[in-house]
Amino acid sequence: MSFLTGAIRQAAAGTSQRAMMLGRTTAPLALRQTAARCYATHQAEETFDAFNERYVSFFDGVEDLFELQRGLNNCFSYDLVPSTSVIESALRASRRVNDYSTAVRVFEGIREKVENKSQYEKYVEALKPVREELGILLKEELYTQ
Repeated sequence: MSFLTGAIRQAAAGTSQRAMMLGRTTAPLALRQTAARCYATHQAEETFDAFNERYVSFFDGVEDLFELQRGLNNCFSYDLVPSTSVIESALRASRRVNDYSTAVRVFEGIREKVENKSQYEKYVEALKPVREELGILLKEELYTQ
């Protein structure tokens, strides 16, 4: 009987840990508050240069599509437009994991993040050598209407 009780306790503990990793709020209140404080403190101290450096190094180390898409979602969720160095690193990562559609969608994300069309065109112009090297077309070039 004790073996069965121990197995049930381990399964319950594993479920709680998985829920915490998935961001569900089954963690004790003290743990949630501590994690929120640490996250808020970390984000408040980060400069734009540190942000760019963090994401360039992240995309340089990407090894699969899931990591790439997760990184792009996180990077584009901030209230700023990533620098061209971050975008270049993300484009190279998308071609490294052999996902052409994600490379095209990076430019769609830029178009949504910038304030006006001229800023988007400046990004496209600045990244033109990388696009040509990697063979990436824009959505506008793929679907001419």
